Amino acid sequence: MAYFEVETAKLYYELHGEEGRPVVVLLNGIMMSTLSWHGHLLDLTRFFRVLLMDFRDQGKSSKMRKNYDISTHAKDLNALLEHLNIKRANIVGLSYGGQVAQLFALMYPQKLNTLVLSNTPARISPYLQELGEAWKEAARLYDGEKFFALAIPFIYSDTFYNRNLNWLKNRQKTFKTLLNMEWFDGFIRLASSNLSFNTLNELSNINCPTLLLMADRDIITPINEMELIKDEISNCECLVIHDAGHAAFLEKKGEFLSAIIGFLLKYN
Repeated sequence: MAYFEVETAKLYYELHGEEGRPVVVLLNGIMMSTLSWHGHLLDLTRFFRVLLMDFRDQGKSSKMRKNYDISTHAKDLNALLEHLNIKRANIVGLSYGGQVAQLFALMYPQKLNTLVLSNTPARISPYLQELGEAWKEAARLYDGEKFFALAIPFIYSDTFYNRNLNWLKNRQKTFKTLLNMEWFDGFIRLASSNLSFNTLNELSNINCPTLLLMADRDIITPINEMELIKDEISNCECLVIHDAGHAAFLEKKGEFLSAIIGFLLKYN
């Protein structure tokens, strides 16, 4: 657990697991932080050294005053890997983090061993752009409970909601105290950073072994959007997690971990 300074930001990161093992970098979704991955560490650190980081405007990293492009995070990750003297890594990117992972793979291919893209698009479709605008409007209410009610139902599957409503309602109450004005302003900047994101015409340049993880009840990144990635990356495997939504990494944690660990062990 440490901080690393780069340009105008102070980035929080964590390294877990034994030295000498293959490094796996887990990149957060837009509403996540390093803490979101802690429930996955016990399984992953049996085989790998795991690097977690909070992007700018996330978790314990610096909150910015100006807008930036999503590619900034890829540059930050590269600087962090150089700081830690990590020559090559396996990168797992989830949702927004998957967009950063794609950019990193295109910008720094020599530093990538394998790539895992989970519930992530190669472009901001009109639907996703409108969803992002709705989330930003919800954030401008500066009310954690209302933000949860307006934004979170899109993230989980209907099945998960039906089975875990009490837990979700308790989570909604905690958002009231957990999310403050600083968090909401940071979220708005994050959600504004990828409006022009589109890697479709460049994905064919990614040559490392790649795993695509999709979920059949994901309405944010539906399977047909991820199949656009499948069509462009030649060295690509695909797996569909059934009966799960955009947050499949939580809804079906066991399946998510099994898929990632199996894939990474094959190439490390």
